[in-house]
Amino acid sequence: MADKPLTVSQLQQYHKDGYLLVRQLFDSEEVGMLGRVAREDRVLDENACGRRDGEGGSVRLSLWNHPGDGIYGMFARCERVTNAAEQILNDEAYHYHSKMIMKDAKVGGAWTWHQDYGYWYQNGVLSPNLVSVSIAVDAATKENGCLQVVKGSHHYGRLNHSLTGDQAGADMERVKEILKRNELVHVEMGPGDALFFQSNLLHRSDQNRSEHARWSMICCYNARSNDPYKDSHHPRYTPLEKVSDDAIKAVGLKHFDPGQADAGWLDPEADSSATSLKS
Repeated sequence: MADKPLTVSQLQQYHKDGYLLVRQLFDSEEVGMLGRVAREDRVLDENACGRRDGEGGSVRLSLWNHPGDGIYGMFARCERVTNAAEQILNDEAYHYHSKMIMKDAKVGGAWTWHQDYGYWYQNGVLSPNLVSVSIAVDAATKENGCLQVVKGSHHYGRLNHSLTGDQAGADMERVKEILKRNELVHVEMGPGDALFFQSNLLHRSDQNRSEHARWSMICCYNARSNDPYKDSHHPRYTPLEKVSDDAIKAVGLKHFDPGQADAGWLDPEADSSATSLKS
């Protein structure tokens, strides 16, 4: 993979729209291994927590701070992702955290309208110069609650957020007005597709009422120059050791537990991103 995997036109599109969809960033063998490991991973399951969506459902996810040396880490550290993140951030990127979103058939909850920076602002991050990469483990469709984004909404800046269930939701008065002016896009994805999106992009997803699961792994990166000014439950600047793109298949189905002592699993009780929004 080239040091600069994204073209000039792709970067322009990202900065204009607030997101960039890259089809088949990972091949079927790679994403198949990721899905198999994740679904058989007892530690991942034991560290999962629920986020009530305010609509009677709950989103189940596991979140960790440090990428590690197993297959999760190889996805988060591989050059095709990290080099693209650095192009987008125009800076050295470090791993802010990764998470597995587990929307199972019939029971997967919704995410309310929000911006990721609506959460991360509370963590002492001064600038929205962060990027998330959502990797589709399963096909994502309208029927199973694919991600919805508002094209160009990152240009409005950070909106106020308040709790909706256990989730931080954006100011709906402003969201409704933005939706009158900007296009709503349902981002349908195939396994191995990746969506890069800016931290102020408005996004949400519906509950999964279908017969098909929708799992996705999201890797989040911060710019070195955007090092938070205070400690929180996500890391301050930590150098990221990149790996070559073939490291995913080299690790294969070997599973180095991300639950190791330094992985930094999210403790829901210590989640200052959400708890600081409680009135």
